[in-house]
Amino acid sequence: MPYILNIETSSTNCSVSLSNKRELVDCVEADSENYSHSEKLHLFIEEILNKNKLKFTQLKACAISRGPGSYTGLRIGLSAAKGLCFGLDIPLISISSLKIIANAVKFRGLIIPTMDARRDEVYSCVFDSKLNVKIEEKPEIINNNSYLEIAQKNKILIIGDGQIKCKKIIDPNKNISFDNKILRPSSQYMCDLAYEKFKTGDFEDLAYFEPKYLKEFRTH
Repeated sequence: MPYILNIETSSTNCSVSLSNKRELVDCVEADSENYSHSEKLHLFIEEILNKNKLKFTQLKACAISRGPGSYTGLRIGLSAAKGLCFGLDIPLISISSLKIIANAVKFRGLIIPTMDARRDEVYSCVFDSKLNVKIEEKPEIINNNSYLEIAQKNKILIIGDGQIKCKKIIDPNKNISFDNKILRPSSQYMCDLAYEKFKTGDFEDLAYFEPKYLKEFRTH
């Protein structure tokens, strides 16, 4: 059975799931504003394997959120994933953090997952109902006219924690709705996405793969 370990650390949510083919087997996660990934991630990995009576050697791949998101969180997640892949000689799969958020909902229209990028900025991407990319992921400053042009011809659902500032700034529009139940990316929504990449052999180069930050890291 192709068991895949999924790791999502791009936000405050430290999340690990186990999947068999495209189905979720189990998920362990904790959302903390303190970004406690460094303390929790390896414990969660061991916990989920022990709980499901699996050995590391039974894993066939490791999937990781590639970003955008927290610089520190992404690096911690990638470091753990690369260590497992090197040690077990299994492939590394990467998935956009924004696509993971979008995969948490079903919506007949355009789905815009957003992640808070400080001030009035968010990371965003526009997907159709089948998760085909309509507008590539990017950092963007939200203003009162954001998304109103595409809302003229489409129903739009904005999700992710960036929706909080979108609600405050964007002018109300009957074609734009929000879902505040979907705020953080979770590894439980990686399962089918990871399996599709596993089937097609869409793997990353362990030596050279880096997270997709979308913005340069700044210390101030």
